Amino acid sequence: MAILSTLHQWDARLLKRLFQQGQRRRPLIQLSRVVSHSGDGYLQVAFPITAWLLASPAASAYTAALALAFTIERAVYLILKNGLQRRRPQEIIPSFNALVSPSDRFSFPSGHTSAAFCLATMTGIIFGGPFLTLYGWACGVGLSRVLLGAHFPGDIVAGATMGSAIAMMVASQLGLL
Repeated sequence: MAILSTLHQWDARLLKRLFQQGQRRRPLIQLSRVVSHSGDGYLQVAFPITAWLLASPAASAYTAALALAFTIERAVYLILKNGLQRRRPQEIIPSFNALVSPSDRFSFPSGHTSAAFCLATMTGIIFGGPFLTLYGWACGVGLSRVLLGAHFPGDIVAGATMGSAIAMMVASQLGLL
């Protein structure tokens, strides 16, 4: 338990530093709200639809792989979040007030980040090249969740790892790697 306590202390200190930096830069917080909102799940629907509308030869494989990856990702996310029940920063840290009201109660892992990295990874695997820039967006989604006070940095790392790993696992099982 001493290791978990130490990790939590580091996580809380890093959250406070990042959160304070964001507070000093109002445009950064405004941008964080937009980027965070972009991780609400709309792109996970829009990307496969766009692939179909553009008549991409990979649209069918992409849609199937993405649907399977997100089904697994959401299941694992819900099991972990509701099983581990890590409380949100504002519930744990005295006089800390998040800038957003999260849609659920628990913090670990970050669902926004997990879904963003799942989308970025699967899109990069299927389409490659310029779509690898989606990792920048996925990192932005994760960072925005910390800057807005909704998550600890460790929640973000876990979400990014989980989303990417699930997309890679699905792609591998479907013979896409």
